[in-house]
Formats: sequence, C-alpha cells, structure tokens
Amino acid sequence: MEFAPTQEQKQIQEMVAEFVDEEVVPRAAEIDETDEFPQDLVDQMAELGLMGMPIPEEYGGAGLDYHAYAMALEEIARGSGGLGTIVAAHISLACNMLYEFGDEAQKEAYLTPLAEGEEIGAFALSEAGAGSDVPAMETTAKPVGGDPHEGEEPDEYVVDGGKLWISNGSVADTVVLFAKTDPEAGNKGISSFVVRPEEDDGFHVEGTEHKLGDKGCPTAELRFDDMHLPADRRLGEAGRGFVHALKTLNGGRITIAARGVGIAQAALDEALDYAGEREQFDQPIGDFQAIQHKLADMDTKTEAARMLMHRAADKKIRGENFVKEAAQAKLYASEVSREVANEGIQIHGGYGYTKDFPVERFYRDAKLNEIYEGTSEVLRNTIADQLLD
Repeated sequence: MEFAPTQEQKQIQEMVAEFVDEEVVPRAAEIDETDEFPQDLVDQMAELGLMGMPIPEEYGGAGLDYHAYAMALEEIARGSGGLGTIVAAHISLACNMLYEFGDEAQKEAYLTPLAEGEEIGAFALSEAGAGSDVPAMETTAKPVGGDPHEGEEPDEYVVDGGKLWISNGSVADTVVLFAKTDPEAGNKGISSFVVRPEEDDGFHVEGTEHKLGDKGCPTAELRFDDMHLPADRRLGEAGRGFVHALKTLNGGRITIAARGVGIAQAALDEALDYAGEREQFDQPIGDFQAIQHKLADMDTKTEAARMLMHRAADKKIRGENFVKEAAQAKLYASEVSREVANEGIQIHGGYGYTKDFPVERFYRDAKLNEIYEGTSEVLRNTIADQLLD
C-alpha cells in the first residue's frame, strides 16, 4: 500500500492551493453575497488547465488521474463551495459524459472546448417529479423520420419537457440532456443528448434558485418547447441514457466527496486559528480540553473522509468496481462536512453565527453535499445493495 502522493500530485495540489489562497479565498464572501457566477475565476482556472483535469490531453484536458483531480477539487472547494460545484458539474458530469459515451466527432466538437475551459457544461437529469426516481422523468425526445422496424436511425428528435436543479444550467454552452425516447420502456427508454442552448430553438432558462448555500453556481430550471435536435446529437445508443447517468454519477460522487473534504478542511482551519486567538478566562480557548476534543474529532473525521475519497479514486483508476466505495466516500464526506462545519460554528460561539466569520458559510455549503448527486438515504441503499449482491 502506498499512501504518499506522487511528486506530480503534490505539485498540482500546491499549485491549486496557491491559486485558491490568492484568488478564491479573498473573493469567497463576495461570491456568497452576490450569488453571481464568477466567470473571471473560471477563466483563470481554464488558463491553469483546471477545467478539464481528468480528460486526456488529446481532447483538451490535463490528463490527470483521479487522485490528483480529487485533491485539486478539494482545494477549490476549500476556497468556495459554489466554485467547487461549478467545476465538479462541468467536469465530472458534462465532460465525463461526452468522454465516456460520445463518438470522436462529438468529442472534438463539444468535449474539447469544455475541457479547455472555453465553454461551460451542465448535466440535465433531475425534474420536479424525478429526483432520486430518475425513470419518473417526463421530458421526452420524440424520434422523427427513419423506420425503426427497418433498423433506420431517426433524422432528428423533438424535445419537450423541463429540468430542475441544474447546476451551471443558465450559463452552460453545452448541456447533456436526458429524455425519454420510448416512454413505455421504463429506464430502458431513456436516452442522452447534447444540447447547445445558443443554437437550439426551444431551449429556455426559466430562472435560477435562491439557495441556502452553494452560491455562485447557478442552479437553473430549464424548459424545452418543440426543441429540434439532429440525430447526431444523441450520445451512444438509444435507450442507454439511464445507464450513462448511473455510471457518470458514480464517478461524480468521488468529486462531491472531495468537495465535502475541502469544506471540512476549511472549517477546521478556521476553528484552529480562532481557538488560538480567542481568549476567555485569561487563556486561549484552545487550551480548554472541551475545545481540544472538538478539534481532534474534526481532524479525525476529515482525514477519514479523505481516505475514503482516495480509496474510491484508487479503485476507479485500477478499473475495478467502485460503486460501493464511491457511495461510501460521498456519504461519509458529506455528513462529515456538515458535522465539522457545525463544530466550527460552535467553537466560534456567537461570532460563528454571524457573517463576520466564514464558518456559517461552510455550514450552508456543506448541507448540499447530503442532497445532490445521490441523497444520503439513496447512497445507504446503494451500499447495502452492493453488500448483499
């Protein structure tokens, strides 16, 4: 077993950490206050090669392994939870869908500008009535032309419906969309498509959500009215969209675990600083055993979550089944991020409940980890299914 990062992985983490400390941390409170998409920071990350980290260089990416990618995303989320989501949704969901299931023409046309950071990607799966229950989606993509009985492909698809809670949805240049091409076939009747909002008539952004946290990452409601997509926008075979989504979300859970670890580390760092500076009863509060025990537990949980994250990444890199490990990493890191952020507030006392200190933001940002890309309840089901299989 080798637990030490390689020299390259360390250099990447240090480079990203320096960028975060110099550019992101000073802006984090402003991003949280305005809830505006930080395009300038995204542009800077693109220049550093951070918008296509695990994508091969031939498609505009940096070709990093999943350890380095997770470590970098952890650092980004340490600076801003919203920025962490922007990057995770863009790479782990949109880019990875195109890389895994797109053909060469689709990769060249759509993946490369995403991985280079020239464009932003989104992943449109959830609906108002179809969150955890994906096959309950009502968005349809009706095939037009061609004779399926003769094995002919359709000429185009006509999409109608809507999506909800789509990260990056209002700023995306490419949206990976899931819709029912055969409404009678259940989860085998769902297909995935590439949508280009600026090109495709019938694509509408209904608005963005006012959220508890995760500010800076626009979470959009999308609507599709008689939206015509050429047949070459479909990713892979018709009816395979549900499988595409599950495989992509499984990998994405590693990076949501990284977001959780990053937020937990930020909360721990702030609590350590505050405990050394704040004095009560003529001594720093860090001298009190009650505070020391909180800090010890916070650090232990954060390190345990980090190890689970890397364990899942390692199995992914090795090409092994990592469904259980990714679910465990995401589940534990999500809950740990909330618990550590909560203790960070407690250590700050009354100050922690105000916006004068960043710990209340960490708490708000952490909660989302337990909801998106697989709720904690669904992840426990996934883990149990893997144990009993």
